[in-house]
Amino acid sequence: MAMNAQGRPTRAEVTQAAAAQRAPTTFTGNRALQIEESLIFEKDAFDKTGVDLPEPKGTSRLGAHARDGAIGLPGLSEPETMRHFVRLSQKNYAIDMGPFPLGSCTMKHNPRLNEKMARLPGFADIHPLQPQSTVQGALALIHELAEWLIALTGMPAVAMSPKAGAHGELCGMMAIKAALEARGEAQTRKRVLAPESAHGTNPATAAQCGFRVDSIPADRSGRVDLAALKEKLGPDVAAIMVTNPNTCGLFERDVMAIAEAVHEAGGYFYCDGANFNAIAGKVRPGDLGVDAMHINLHKTFSTPHGGGGPGSGPVVLSEALAPFAPVPYVVKENGGYHLVETRRAAEAEGEGHAGGRLTAFHGQMGMFVRALSYMLSHGLDGIRQAAEDAVLNANYVLARLKTEMTPAFEGYCMHEALFDDRFMKGTGVETIDFAKAMIDEGYHPMTTYFPLVVRGAMLIEPTESESRQELDLFCDALLSIARRAKAGDPALKSAPHHAPRRRLDETAAARAPILRWTAPDRE
Repeated sequence: MAMNAQGRPTRAEVTQAAAAQRAPTTFTGNRALQIEESLIFEKDAFDKTGVDLPEPKGTSRLGAHARDGAIGLPGLSEPETMRHFVRLSQKNYAIDMGPFPLGSCTMKHNPRLNEKMARLPGFADIHPLQPQSTVQGALALIHELAEWLIALTGMPAVAMSPKAGAHGELCGMMAIKAALEARGEAQTRKRVLAPESAHGTNPATAAQCGFRVDSIPADRSGRVDLAALKEKLGPDVAAIMVTNPNTCGLFERDVMAIAEAVHEAGGYFYCDGANFNAIAGKVRPGDLGVDAMHINLHKTFSTPHGGGGPGSGPVVLSEALAPFAPVPYVVKENGGYHLVETRRAAEAEGEGHAGGRLTAFHGQMGMFVRALSYMLSHGLDGIRQAAEDAVLNANYVLARLKTEMTPAFEGYCMHEALFDDRFMKGTGVETIDFAKAMIDEGYHPMTTYFPLVVRGAMLIEPTESESRQELDLFCDALLSIARRAKAGDPALKSAPHHAPRRRLDETAAARAPILRWTAPDRE
């Protein structure tokens, strides 16, 4: 399937018919309970303050550093300040408001139990520079979480310190590079194979590690073309980077054959584990021939994802790569726990060619607590059911929507359903118009224009969190938009109509963001 090179304008094409359908403006700019809110700097109260403070007595200790001009901040009262930030918060879509159907992101419900555990003083208030004797509980938790990850993946070792998925990729590829150096082949094996549908971080990570990336085409089913892969294998191949399930929401049926072919050629198999939530408890990547795989704790094990929530990307490693895991790591010994924090200490522990330090400290403690809380509350059977329900929900969405929309590939999907824009051909309506219309229906748009191998892609991941009733309402809304598109409804070209802001020029905003407020000229 050809790569999607479609250009897409982000400004709305407002027709007379669409303009006529807009609601009349109000005096305040408010739209019922959706309150219009200006920037806090535009409150125009720089000569006021919300608190009364006495004049300082005596000599200031600030010396030459004392402020000699206005502070430049608005002086709002407490009610004004609270209302401002509450109004802003009401403009955010959140997983606690409704489904978040972003494909390739796994925006699942975050159980409040996990949040409660992460806020326990023994976890929330510790500091990474505390003596290890005072944080034995935290070290025990990291050790137990590592054991869960090893058991779920069938891999002999795990590096816990990577802070996100891309950071985990870097860790895995650095381990592969170190293993090649130990074999004396670092200068000859400089090529990394990556499917066309790979996450963008895959080729970027390989390039960051000094490898040359060679793309592998997909076959008609949306999976890695095994014949094309074998043609590209040679003595200069260092590794292959495959996402499984892949970014088209499909399981790579030839994954074991891929691993066998790459290993026979002397390379390593890196698996992008971003979609591990579709197979957790069902399939162990170690049994498929994987050498390294990062796991997004913030996807598979229900920790915050997006909106500033930190991620965590532990990396499981095969027996061949385990000696090159980075420090630090936790060791259980004599009834207690301690961190091996340097390469020399790791070699003293008998770890051979231990990797160096990848990050300043030991990982994302809050994410570790949430992930282990999720695992313990679900158990292995619950984790398996979560994966099964995620796949079931995605296939339910696929089955319901394919009556009006066009699936990108035939057959069942895994945890996400992928559609292309063929059903809108000749209507003048594009994927971006469809996505903006979803906002009017009260839904965050699905992932659009990704993966790039599908023209006008619409990637939907319902996760296991959604009930059938919620999915039915969601599907009915999308089916109604699809019918409107086929009928040539001009209002779709200027959607959304009911949001606090109309369609924005997102490209210009990304390329030329205004990051500093400037007071208007009052003359």
